[in-house]
Amino acid sequence: MRHLTTLMMIRDVARAGSIRRAAEDMNITGSALNRRLQAFEEELGTPIFERLPRGVRLNPAGELLMQHIQAQAGDLARVRSLIADLGGERRGHVSIACSQALNPVFLPREVARYRREHPGVTFSIRIRDRAQAEQELSSFATDLALVFEPMHLVDFEVIQATEQPVRAVLSADHPFARREVLRLRDCLAEPHVIPSPEYGVRHLLEQATRGRSIALRPVVEADSFELMRRYVLYEQVVGFQIPIGIPDEPGNGLVLRPIHRDDLAPGLLLLGQMRGRTLPVASAKFAQQIARALQ
Repeated sequence: MRHLTTLMMIRDVARAGSIRRAAEDMNITGSALNRRLQAFEEELGTPIFERLPRGVRLNPAGELLMQHIQAQAGDLARVRSLIADLGGERRGHVSIACSQALNPVFLPREVARYRREHPGVTFSIRIRDRAQAEQELSSFATDLALVFEPMHLVDFEVIQATEQPVRAVLSADHPFARREVLRLRDCLAEPHVIPSPEYGVRHLLEQATRGRSIALRPVVEADSFELMRRYVLYEQVVGFQIPIGIPDEPGNGLVLRPIHRDDLAPGLLLLGQMRGRTLPVASAKFAQQIARALQ
């Protein structure tokens, strides 16, 4: 385990960007930590850090080593979960990167449901846009990603895919609230609020308007779906969001209306993991639960 401890030290130094700061966090001296790193570099046969005037950073060899370290950490977590299962009590930790739309309702409900059966399992939940979520999977920063309209899918192994239509979000007193189905042209003729470009809903809206005589001219553009939901209550504007992310709260003043499928195609909500990775037990079991819920 001593070798693994050294790898974890290297990871912490890389994150801190400074041997001195990392040593303070570890409660050891900077000189002792530096000697440990130098001994490892000598054993490896190459430096892994660039020494800078105000800290350190990984060189290309160090970047390759960091990928190995992240994989080792993930494998160790999986083994620990397996060992815990031998004792009949599931423990472990689940880390997940998710689109903002999953934050208010779906994911809190599913995490609480899982922990009712497995109270020894803890969670890290990171709200990320679709590009960031994929990056965190590939760097082993998270076990799972739940994202709407992923961008690249190079390292993304899909566990479950679910269609999600984009809905118009309106205040209950908006004239469009009385219609059963809306046309996108009518929505965009009204003042409207839209997500910033890194989000999947914006991507679908841009696809739907490309090459047509309608255009996105938002009065508000934001990276917070909560802000946009709230804004429609203060001004008669049209917002856009996928239904899984809208709280079902009676009397909240919000109305959802479908947009004609010919005008705006649905997107895909994908649950995935790093391609080829064996997940820790707790994460694999949670992924199965999420997949069933999405079905």
